Amino acid sequence: MPYAVTVVFDIKPGHMDAFMPHILQNARSSVRDEPGCRQFDVCTDPALPDTVFLYELYDDLAAFEAHQGMPHYIACGLKIGDLVAGKTLKTYAQVDR
Repeated sequence: MPYAVTVVFDIKPGHMDAFMPHILQNARSSVRDEPGCRQFDVCTDPALPDTVFLYELYDDLAAFEAHQGMPHYIACGLKIGDLVAGKTLKTYAQVDR
C-alpha cells in the first residue's frame, strides 16, 4: 500500500544555496537507488524563500524505513543539520477504497 511522506524545512536565512545541492542529491539517490521509492520531489515557493517542501512516495512503510537507513540519507542529514531552523515531517498511508 503506498506510503506518502511530506517534509517542510525552514532553512536558516542565507543558507538556501548551501542546502539545496544536498537535498537534491538525496532526492536523486533515493529514486535511483531505492526500489521502494516511487517519487521524491523537492519544491520551493518564491513567496517563501527560506522554505523547502518535499513530497515522497514509497511502496509502503518498510520502504520508507529502509530509506532512513540509506547512506545518502544519513550523509544528507549530517550536511544540512546546521542549515535548518526547523523541520516538520508528516506521513500518510493510502486509504483503501
